[in-house]
Amino acid sequence: MAKSKVMDVSLQSANTYTKKERNAFLIGLFGQNIMYNVVASCLMYYLQFTVLIPAMTVSVIFTVARIFDAINDPIMGTIVDRTRSRWGKCVPYLRIVPIPVMIISILCYVSFGFYGDGSKGMDIFLSLWAAFSYILWGVTYTVGDIPLWGVTSLMTDSEKDRNNLLTAARVIAAIGGGAVMLSMQSMALGLGGVLTNSLHINAMVGEKYGFLITAAIISLIGTVTFLFAGFGVKEHVQVPPKKTNFKENLSIIVHNKPYMQLLISGVLGSTKTIIAIVAMTIVTYYYASKDAVMALVYMILLGGGFFLGQFLFMLLTPALNKKISKKNLYNWSNILSIVPYVLIFVAYIIDPHHLNNVGWLIACFFLFGICGGSNGITTVLQSQMIADCVNYEEYKSGRRPDALFFSGQTFLVKLQNGLATIFCGIAYTVVHFSDSRVAEVNAFITAGGIPRLAGEYSSFMMILFLIISIPPAIGCLLTIIPTWKYALDDKEHARILAELIERRKLAVVPQEEDDVFSDEVPQQQGEANEGTEQPAHQEGATEPEEPTPDEEQAPDRQDDE
Repeated sequence: MAKSKVMDVSLQSANTYTKKERNAFLIGLFGQNIMYNVVASCLMYYLQFTVLIPAMTVSVIFTVARIFDAINDPIMGTIVDRTRSRWGKCVPYLRIVPIPVMIISILCYVSFGFYGDGSKGMDIFLSLWAAFSYILWGVTYTVGDIPLWGVTSLMTDSEKDRNNLLTAARVIAAIGGGAVMLSMQSMALGLGGVLTNSLHINAMVGEKYGFLITAAIISLIGTVTFLFAGFGVKEHVQVPPKKTNFKENLSIIVHNKPYMQLLISGVLGSTKTIIAIVAMTIVTYYYASKDAVMALVYMILLGGGFFLGQFLFMLLTPALNKKISKKNLYNWSNILSIVPYVLIFVAYIIDPHHLNNVGWLIACFFLFGICGGSNGITTVLQSQMIADCVNYEEYKSGRRPDALFFSGQTFLVKLQNGLATIFCGIAYTVVHFSDSRVAEVNAFITAGGIPRLAGEYSSFMMILFLIISIPPAIGCLLTIIPTWKYALDDKEHARILAELIERRKLAVVPQEEDDVFSDEVPQQQGEANEGTEQPAHQEGATEPEEPTPDEEQAPDRQDDE
């Protein structure tokens, strides 16, 4: 593997965030990921296994919504990059978005009945309401998500500080999301049980209200913490704006080779996200049989293994990157996770009814931990490599598309989840683990049954273990195809960043407009005024050098030492 010999340019500039600003950003990011996972991790389970909307219907709703929302991401990135205000181009959105996202998150868990209990018209209405509320949530969430990640490139022009911030950000995001994923289902089931017993209502009605109340409580916590980012972060990096439209921005994306490689890699690895989508279902039906306490225990044991591995290797990624280039670290972390994914399904084949035994739980804890570690490395590096691509684009064209390029990160998350969701829907439909059969299993559990021991439900249990293992293993292999010959090595990026810092010192940043949504580009000092002839060269002034053809091609050279 090639060593990553990166020149640290952090000492060349003090233009970076304070500790207070860093903490405000991380607290805000923590809250944002709490809010995200209230919907992203739990809503699909709620609609399919509580409200009983058919698996294929739910999958189509989620897939169409996520693809539609993913397409909107570059548009939102363009809007953010054209925004100018006294707070900058990203911060204004972070102040106004959290409360609307909270309200719509709660509305997603408002249901007017159960699918199949009433008329056909009611079934259609339930499906349409689920689609409307989820699409509305996705569009609103995007307005805050893209500026939140985009602002990381504007908080500092130090590569070291930026990478430290992104590493911490990924860890904090995973903690916020993991906390919701591990606890929300157990809270909802437990609260649903309390409501069922105290109000003497149907168990599924109690579960439905349990999810609604839990979503409201967690969303409120997320909102309060999310607001820290909007009121505690400052944009330090000022680059003279260049007015571009959506078509030009698409051209920027297509012609930035390393960025396109990352996007294609992410799409090809979409099936790796299945494990997060199915985690709640496999714990509920195979391990815990809808027992709230046991669901929490198994989520901590199995999900905890995944998240522990993820957190550990997220923290280790900067140290590993000092010895191994980003490209090689990204590729090999995916290759090494193929075997543990496959072994998860092998374990099920060996002992399909007793994976809840202590020995198997320990084995699965370590297998999930290795998979989580690979995911942690890939997640951190993806953010760092996207930020590198932003610098590369500024070096090439003078444009700095922070929000546009980081919109690609949210684009990937949504597209990956959309593709993974439709895959799950097809798998559930093939074995008929949907609507009336789900209601049948729920009634079986309410009567004291254990699905993993019942032969009539063995196909349901098998499909759960199949889709969390074999498709993610294939996704790990596909992920590395575009990045095996990644076009922007670490040493070349360090050289580019050093030159950019020098350029910025010489550049004159124009006065920003107060209008957040102004499209007018302010005139730069030194720019020719109308009817006034300017000298071609002013003594003592230094023009930023345009990259030579060799420099433009330099990122295609590989670090194969």
